[in-house]
Amino acid sequence: MSNKITTLLFDLDGTLVDTNELIFSSFQHTLDLYYPGQYTREDILPFFGPSLTSTFYGINGEKAEEMIEVYQAHNKAHHDELVTIFPTVLETIKQLKESGYKLGVVTTKRTEVAKMGLELTKLTPYFDVFIAFEDVEKTKPDPEALFKAIEMLDSRPEEAIMVGDNFHDILAGKYAGMKTAGVSWTIKGVDYLKSYEPDYILETMSDLLDIVEGKR
Repeated sequence: MSNKITTLLFDLDGTLVDTNELIFSSFQHTLDLYYPGQYTREDILPFFGPSLTSTFYGINGEKAEEMIEVYQAHNKAHHDELVTIFPTVLETIKQLKESGYKLGVVTTKRTEVAKMGLELTKLTPYFDVFIAFEDVEKTKPDPEALFKAIEMLDSRPEEAIMVGDNFHDILAGKYAGMKTAGVSWTIKGVDYLKSYEPDYILETMSDLLDIVEGKR
């Protein structure tokens, strides 16, 4: 008999909140300063998902911290004008919370800007746990953050589902022994996400309501 889902963990960027243009803009601004004209939007796409630390150290280890600061300054300055919430997210999260499910955010983003996104989209009150880049030694796809969230929620992996838009969300969920759900609105394309074999693909966030009730 399968375990009933009691706990839902969510990635933030690209899953709950639409930060795609903000991320593109922040990377483009930063990379154009250091490598003028060398990076296109297509080149930037693989940087969606991993932490800024892993991305910028991969580009230039000596300048990585400096580049992160430039990225973050641009990101904060343009945050509220470029960030929106995906359709049905707020209503679904609210309904899950009111139904007694345990909810957490697990992001590779740094705390300050991640919390700005939750505040802007009015999602903050619905989450019991928030795990960001600074809270772990190893970011997704390592399952450390997911295990930490589960422990804080007094839950178990077999009762949880990890929802995300990127491969590292799906792999982290699998490594943690959880169910996984990929979102069809991932900027990398749903076929990319399907290749990592999540248990579910969400056409819209409200699909989760049927999943947790065992209708899917």
